[in-house]
Amino acid sequence: MAFSLALRSGRRGSAASLALAVAALLAGCAGVPLHPPAPATPPAPAGGPDIVAVPSAPGAALLRPRARWQPVDWSELPGWDGDRVLEAWSALNRSCERPSTGWAATCADALLNAPSDEASARAWLQSRLQPYRVESPEGAAEGLVTGYYEPLIDASRVPRGSYAVPLHRPPADLGVRKPYWTRQQLDTLPAAQAALRGREIAFVADPLDALVLQIQGSGRLRLTEPDGSLRTVRLAFAGHNDQPYKSVGRWLIERGEIRAEQASWPGIKAWARANPQRVQELLWSNPRVVFFREEPLPDPQLGPRGAQGVALTPGRSIAVDPQSIPYGTPVWLASTEPLSTQALQRLVVAQDTGSAIVGAVRADFFWGWGDQAEQQAGRMKQPLRLWVLWPRGPRS
Repeated sequence: MAFSLALRSGRRGSAASLALAVAALLAGCAGVPLHPPAPATPPAPAGGPDIVAVPSAPGAALLRPRARWQPVDWSELPGWDGDRVLEAWSALNRSCERPSTGWAATCADALLNAPSDEASARAWLQSRLQPYRVESPEGAAEGLVTGYYEPLIDASRVPRGSYAVPLHRPPADLGVRKPYWTRQQLDTLPAAQAALRGREIAFVADPLDALVLQIQGSGRLRLTEPDGSLRTVRLAFAGHNDQPYKSVGRWLIERGEIRAEQASWPGIKAWARANPQRVQELLWSNPRVVFFREEPLPDPQLGPRGAQGVALTPGRSIAVDPQSIPYGTPVWLASTEPLSTQALQRLVVAQDTGSAIVGAVRADFFWGWGDQAEQQAGRMKQPLRLWVLWPRGPRS
């Protein structure tokens, strides 16, 4: 939690990207061409998203509901010898706190045999795991990677000056009214406004910053308390109003307000500055509202919890479609840096998902937090190839 803003609002307890935001803003207006489809494979087995079919013969593909995994040699992984794979070990260990089906024994082994250097880390991976190329059921092996990050926004505990845009905890009647009030109704109807009264966590100055937090699903607040003290807290996803997400970027494009190439977060903010009288109309075009809970930030070096329920690691965590890749799976990712031809080839771990992260070869790359993470995430929309690393089974 890639504008990958749009994608993040459906995430369960995850981080949020202005890159995601932009990807989300466009909600999939563009894509990466796929290879010509191959003959369809048989349907995936029943049993849920964490069940992988056992091959009937050595070298057979493993089937998942939305993907086919084709076994390959380690030599197929581009750049495998160039990554510092030991940097991904902390992310792998966090996933092993909540191991997926098929991972219990391998996770226990990883904890007992923690590598001390790059060579031992690479040797452990190659002896315990088998690489599989991820393909669509039709055989397409190329897809799309976007990026997301955790916003860091200035806020005030109480309304003061320009800090007048509230961020709310879930209202008490959220589970009673289905669907809940829309964004416009929450802003205009007395009964809807009454449901939010007293549920304010903090106030921000820019309504688009509030929208970023809601699309991303979580973020950090640099919070001014009533006594003037400053502290940083995290807002985590706590629910939404059960209304559909609508892209504000697409809304602007469809009305001829901006061109598609201008639908970046800076472009949308520039439009808002030039059209302050229409900002409310822009916001109301997206009826979905996200509610938060406040969490302490005991370790600022850890990211928010992803859908797997473990803290995300900057540069080593990705969001995936769990119908393609189970949470906790190590993944070799091959792409390029945003707006660059520089290779991005590294070991990451599938620990999160998002409502727009759908399909076999689809990932959202978690960049972390801060200005650089925001810039990288906001620009990322690259061709992608993926390989999962799956336990070989009991060793002799």
